[in-house]
This record gives sequence, structure tokens and C-alpha cells, in this order.
Amino acid sequence: MLIIFTSMTHSLAQATLSSFLASYRMLTLVYTFPVTSKRIESVNFSWCPSSSVVCAAKGPRPRYPRVWKTKKRIGTISKAAKLVDCVKGLSNVKEEVYGALDSFIAWELEFPLITVKKALKTLENQREWKRIIQLTKWMLSKGQGRTMGSYFTLLNALAEDGRLDEAEELWNKLFSQHLESIPRIFFHKMISLYYDQAMHDKLFEVFADMEELGVQPNMAIVTKVGNVFQELGMLDKYKKLMKKYPPPKWEYRYIKGKRVKIRAKYLSENGNSNNGLSEHAKMEHSSTNSIDEAEITSEDSSLEDDEDMSEDPDEILEDEHMWSKSNFEHDFMGLGQL
Repeated sequence: MLIIFTSMTHSLAQATLSSFLASYRMLTLVYTFPVTSKRIESVNFSWCPSSSVVCAAKGPRPRYPRVWKTKKRIGTISKAAKLVDCVKGLSNVKEEVYGALDSFIAWELEFPLITVKKALKTLENQREWKRIIQLTKWMLSKGQGRTMGSYFTLLNALAEDGRLDEAEELWNKLFSQHLESIPRIFFHKMISLYYDQAMHDKLFEVFADMEELGVQPNMAIVTKVGNVFQELGMLDKYKKLMKKYPPPKWEYRYIKGKRVKIRAKYLSENGNSNNGLSEHAKMEHSSTNSIDEAEITSEDSSLEDDEDMSEDPDEILEDEHMWSKSNFEHDFMGLGQL
């Protein structure tokens, strides 16, 4: 009987111990290390844009070229050349010109403003004034390129083509809309136009507006107005004009793309001493376009005062040497004076 009781007690103790161990294992968190069957290998990614991209879940995904983008790209220079050929092959009918230009840009996502500007520059070098007027009016009708540069291109083409009424209409419109911000090159163009047409009254009106707005006239404008005063016998007004706007002592010229300040006496040293002002005006007219184009981009190209003009004698001699060297090269090539 004692043996049976001892065996039962032993079995009960074993059962209690096993149940306690089972409950302890349930409440204990055991961290195990991952088992790797293979060694870790490095993955190499290609930087080629045409290669496939490896996705996290579904593997490599192929890349296809976009349908709406063309692989062959055409630059603005070749487009401008094609636009020039297209415009020059048209008639002077407005509907035909506008229809051809609309079809030229039909597949463009944006208006090709740079292409049109380059085409206008090419036509200006070829002196195709009618085509410049057609192309500029079409561009402005699209609401594009409404800048002072575009308006001056149109005004210059109208003046060169002899359309005085349209040039005056454009000038009056620009003068009324941009009264205090119109560049000096527009005044110069209208004064030159009235000077060539011998319209003295309108020339004086433009010059009076120029003085009223506080726009400093360049020497070419002063020379034209002074010549008109001399032709009409207004010597007192001519003297007042020369006293108010004397010839400058310094001039700026662009020599090989560099802006150089030189003495004004070197500009007219090869000319007639009695008519030094007219010779100076001729040389001023040769570089008016390069100086006034900088005014359209709001660059201040007005001459400085005599106090601000003081600089190193070595720099002055260097500028004079560059100017004399350029004159020598120009005369040596058989092209004469500038």
C-alpha cells in the first residue's frame, strides 16, 4: 500500500512540474537568429536610362519611350531657317500669310518665340522689310512677343518700307501707353524719320516731348536738330542748343565685343576741322544701333560727368591704342573710315 502511494505522489509531482514548465514557455519570448542557406550577394544596379528598373515586389519593369516625344529634335536655328524660307515664298495676301504661319506652328506645344525672333533677325539682315512687317504683326496678333524690342523692329521696318502713316500711328500708340518708360531709341528713330522727310514741325514736337520727359538726347539727335535750326536760320536757338548739349569729351565704342571708353577727339581727327560736328555725327550714327539696343534692356548708356570720368592714364592710353589699332586694321583691309 505504501508503494502505491509513493508512485502516485511521484507521478503527480512530475505532472505538476511539466504543467509549470509549459506555462513558463508560453510567457517567455525567445529570439532566434534567421537561418540563411546561401551567402549574401551584392546587387549591382545599372545607371543606363534605357535599362529596366527593379521593383520591390514584382521584379524588373521594362521602360518604353514616350509616345508624345520624338527622338529626333530640331534646333531653333534650323527652324528659323525653315520659317524664313516659308515666309519668303508667300504672297502679300494677309489670309495666305497668316494661314501658312498658323500651319507652321500647328504641332508646337508652345509658341516658338525664340524661333520667330531669330527669323526676324535673319530677315532684318536681308532687308526684307515687308516680310518683317507681316511676321511681326502675326506674332503680335497671337499675343506673343509684346516687348519694346518687337515694337521697335516693327517701327524700323515700317520706316524703311516707306509707310509713314503706319509708323506714326504705331509711335502715337506706344507714346500714349508707355509715356514715361519709352526708350531713347524710339525718339531717335522718329527724329531721323522726320529729318529725312524734311518734316521739321513734327521733328521739333518729338524733340520737345523728349526734353519734357527728361530723356537725355545723344549727339546724333542734337546734330540733326542743330542742322534743322541752321537750315531755317535760327542761329540763336542753335547756339542755345549747343550750349545746353555740348559735344562730349568721352565716347563709348564696342571694339571686338569689349566696351571701350575713348576720347571724342580721336573720332574726328581724320575729318574736316571746320565741320567736326558733322563728321562726329556720321561716326556717331555708325554705332547708334549697338548703343541704343542696350537701352531696350534697361542698361544705362548715358555719358558720365567729367568728375566721374577720371581714370588711370595707363588705361586711357591703352584704350586709345586699341582704337588706333582697330582703325589701322580697318584701313589696311581697304574698307576706309568707320
